[in-house]
Amino acid sequence: STNLERSKMAGAAKASAVSKTLKKGVSKKGTRIHTKVHFYKPKTLSLERKPKYSRKSTPKKNTLDKYSVIKYPLTTESSMKLIEDSNTLVFIVDIKSNKRQIKAAVKELYNIECEKVNTLITPRGLKKSYVRLSKDFDALDVANRVGVI
Repeated sequence: STNLERSKMAGAAKASAVSKTLKKGVSKKGTRIHTKVHFYKPKTLSLERKPKYSRKSTPKKNTLDKYSVIKYPLTTESSMKLIEDSNTLVFIVDIKSNKRQIKAAVKELYNIECEKVNTLITPRGLKKSYVRLSKDFDALDVANRVGVI
């Protein structure tokens, strides 16, 4: 029985020692073993920015509306031929506008459905768009209405 009591005492001492280290905390001082040749900067806490005031007084306005996307219709001989032969209108558009914006602007301004839009940037630095109208619209009528012819 003395052996059992001694082991209980040892167990209790061990438990108290463990509880003491848990309460106190273990210090891990010493040198870290580097396994890589390169040093990688440790990831630290990055907090979200909380500015005292906004840097811009007003939110940025969208400058490309339907009126600024399409600059003017092109009235050259080749564009007239396209109007007559392939049901296509030719416009000079804003350089920053894309095909979806051109399609939407044409739809809103002239109340026509377009099948597809092809674009190119001319050597002069202008963006030219070829707007192919759908079957139910006639490019000649639209051109008359717009004032191309």
